[in-house]
Amino acid sequence: MPGILSISSIFLPHWCTTSRHIVRMAASHTTNGGVSLEAMAIKPPSHPTYDLKGIIKLALAEDAGNRGDVTCMATIPFDMEVEAHFLAKEDGIIAGISLAEMVFEEVDPSLKVEWSRKDGDYVRKGLQFGKVYGRAHSIVVAERIALNFMQRMSGIATLTKVLIGGGRNHRLGLFDMVLIKDNHISTAGGIRNALRSVDQYLERENLQMEVEVETRTHEEVKELLQYASQSKTSLTRIMLDNMVVPLPSGDVDVSMLKEAVELINGKFETEASGNVTLETVHKIGQTGVTYISSGALTHSVKALDISLKIDTELALEVGRRTKRA
Repeated sequence: MPGILSISSIFLPHWCTTSRHIVRMAASHTTNGGVSLEAMAIKPPSHPTYDLKGIIKLALAEDAGNRGDVTCMATIPFDMEVEAHFLAKEDGIIAGISLAEMVFEEVDPSLKVEWSRKDGDYVRKGLQFGKVYGRAHSIVVAERIALNFMQRMSGIATLTKVLIGGGRNHRLGLFDMVLIKDNHISTAGGIRNALRSVDQYLERENLQMEVEVETRTHEEVKELLQYASQSKTSLTRIMLDNMVVPLPSGDVDVSMLKEAVELINGKFETEASGNVTLETVHKIGQTGVTYISSGALTHSVKALDISLKIDTELALEVGRRTKRA
């Protein structure tokens, strides 16, 4: 970050696949000659995690059980066609549009979906931002799965935008970035040994990717910097873990973090981790750290309230009555 909440144009990717997300402040210049993360992005391999169609099929099968949607079958004529509208019931950032389209395609390829907004756009409460038309039975069967994905993803996108103006996944999985954490360091016999082993492995396997090392003390930071000054290394980022210290008053002491950033002095990217909240992120950003990471962006997020309504006039009337539209 050092311009407090002056954020780069990175925004949350469509597929939120990891439990921790990072936000990048207007980064202080780093003198390390490494390639940027954007340039080194590795295409995900064939992997069950990325089988989105499979995930959709599992969700639909879970809903259907061994009978299907008995309410739809009882109340909706099979060939009736309708138009239903996506309605934002609170302000926020929309995400998951492409995934919603995949759900409708899986349920009934004849359904037509149109959008007036795209992923990453801001919507206000009461806005109709998309519509789907075709067989009513198919629309209602697909509705809950499509909304579950969209509401969750939009909640993450909204909180990320509110928290710091933009964010990104820390990494997609265990394959696309080296992240040396405390247990790796302990097992390898120290921080220097762990990084040396990674450098040797990447050279042996002819791999180029980002390498981040977690540090917990200024001594570990100094040891990393000394190693990097004496050896060719793939190190690109230093995580400064739990260097934001909570105070009894509810405030935080960021002096340890600030000193660590000053020690590194732009040689590598820096990342603050631990005790990051809506209340503390501003103060953390003032230290000059490049990134701030927060697991709360996914594990504690509130879903954005979105609905899909066939009778939008009645839905809006009820929404106004309950102050939800």
